[in-house]
Amino acid sequence: MQRRDFLLATAASAALTAPGMGWARSASRLKVGLIGVGMRGQVHLAELLKREDVEVVALCDIEAYMLDTALAMVAAAGKPRPRVFTGSDHAYEQMLADADLDAVIIATPWEWHAPQAIAAMEAKVAVGCEVVAGITLDDHWRVLRAQQRTGTPYMLLENVCYRRDVLAVLNMVRQGLFGELVHLEGGYEHDLRAVKFNSGEPGKPYGGGVEFGDKGWSEAKWRTPHSVRRNGELYPSHGIGPCAMWADIHRGNRFERLTSYASKARGLHDYVVKQGGADHPSAKVGFALGDVVTTQLVCANGETILLTHDTSLPRPYSLGFRVQGTGGLWMDVNKSIYLEGRSPEPHRWEDAQGWLERYDHPLWKRFAAQAEGAGHGGMDFFVVHAFVEALKAGDPMPIDIYDAVAWSAITPLSEQSIREDNRTLAFPDFTEGRWRDRARIFALGADY
Repeated sequence: MQRRDFLLATAASAALTAPGMGWARSASRLKVGLIGVGMRGQVHLAELLKREDVEVVALCDIEAYMLDTALAMVAAAGKPRPRVFTGSDHAYEQMLADADLDAVIIATPWEWHAPQAIAAMEAKVAVGCEVVAGITLDDHWRVLRAQQRTGTPYMLLENVCYRRDVLAVLNMVRQGLFGELVHLEGGYEHDLRAVKFNSGEPGKPYGGGVEFGDKGWSEAKWRTPHSVRRNGELYPSHGIGPCAMWADIHRGNRFERLTSYASKARGLHDYVVKQGGADHPSAKVGFALGDVVTTQLVCANGETILLTHDTSLPRPYSLGFRVQGTGGLWMDVNKSIYLEGRSPEPHRWEDAQGWLERYDHPLWKRFAAQAEGAGHGGMDFFVVHAFVEALKAGDPMPIDIYDAVAWSAITPLSEQSIREDNRTLAFPDFTEGRWRDRARIFALGADY
């Protein structure tokens, strides 16, 4: 029996009720490979290379520049050189077959996430997948069925769930400081114009030109074409992930209905004209993605959630979180809180920082020093740490397959809603009724 089969041996029987449970810790180290070692993959690689309980044994990418950079990172860390798989879009299949992996991190363009995750699960290799889980609604059902069929652990690597203020607010929610939750907000409000366009020169991923697609490099190569042909909530998990954890989605609650709206599209075209001139070929492109897309969800327990996708206009970065209940509310944009009967003055905001420090989550209290210097203000340490530790313990994935497909399915559903004149759509129950009785598994203590 191969080592990875032994690790997985008892997982299948528990897959439907607790996806991924059953992995036995058979060694002090996990053998991990990475599919995709571009800008995002290198962030995960940096975290893996710091760990003594992980051996990075394989890297897969189609770009020599990125592979060389990743190999240099491994060498600088004093770790053994991993095997390299490249040469075609399907080189990952050879890696899954030959590298004897325990787990794989997927950090490739969005359209590859579903097929690569399914292939890994079929190969009995645990999956840590970057957002999103798939493109079409059918993708999400296929990923879910593959996980259920194989019992292979699958975790969505949504790092914002581990943001320090987000976890502190989760701690406050669970201790009842906001009373009964009524309304939540979040989103992805981030000026990505210099990410969606660049000069196309390797090593220069941000700005410097208005090329994209075949002439672009890094995210401008693959991400921007989605803005050309698609109109919807293209990046839901940063906003919906924390909201789902606050609202206990799939743990006694679920999404029931969804409606989306899109504004007109002006921002990307205007940016191209200003940066490259009206005669540049990119200025002739029509962009389908509305500059501001809003999506309203209604939950089984009566909460409403508002998501905002805003990446094509000039604006400071914000995820726009709001947690509101019968006892008060917190908002991250103004970094303020109001708790009835607890705040100093009625009808007046107070600075949230004191409350956030008082209710700092045990994870951050324990690992803040180790997270220092990690990507995205330390969040990237926590998401990799959770994936590795849950695998070693044989525990359910903290952000599991049901979370992954439901959060990510917001994208195709929002596209359909907008396409059909903002029609309200029923939200699929990916748990098939199990949401009523499933227990919390995310951030329950100080371990991961």
